Amino acid sequence: MNGLKQTCTGMDAKLADLLLAPETAPAKVQTHIAECGGCGVELRELKATMDLLDAWQAPEPSPYFMTRFEARLREEQEAAPSGWLARQIARLRAGFAYGPRTHARPLAAMALTVMLLIGGGTYLGITDWNKPAQPSSEAAVVHDLQTLDSNAQVLDQLEALSTNDNGD
Repeated sequence: MNGLKQTCTGMDAKLADLLLAPETAPAKVQTHIAECGGCGVELRELKATMDLLDAWQAPEPSPYFMTRFEARLREEQEAAPSGWLARQIARLRAGFAYGPRTHARPLAAMALTVMLLIGGGTYLGITDWNKPAQPSSEAAVVHDLQTLDSNAQVLDQLEALSTNDNGD
C-alpha cells in the first residue's frame, strides 16, 4: 500500500492532462491508471464532472433587470429618511456610496505636492548634495610651497638635467 502511495504522488496534474489530451499522455501514466484503482476512479469522476459542465447552459438574464435596478436605486436615493439620526446616517452612507459633495481631488493633489517637497528637501539635507566645499584654512601660497617641498626629488632631477644641458 505504501508503494502505491508513492507512485500516485503527482498524478493529479497528470490526470488533468490525460483527461484533456489522452493521446499526449505517456504510456507510464496510462499503465498506472489501468493498474491503480484510486487513480482510475478519480479519472472517471473528473470525466463525469467535465461532462456535466459541458452540458450546463447559463440562464439568460432578464431584459428588464437593469431598468428595474436603476428604478429601485433612484427610489432609494429619493426616499427621505425619518428622524434626525436616520438622516445623518443616510447622508454618511450616501457620501460613501456616491462620493462626497465637495471633491477632494484638489486637496489630495496639494497634500501630495507638499509631501513631495518635504521629502525632497529631507533627501537633500541627508545627502549633503548642495553643500559647498569647505574653504582651506591655509593660504594658496603656503599650499604651493608645501607641494614643492614634497616634490624635492623631482626638482633635484630637473636641476641635474639642466646642468647636463649646459655642459658643466
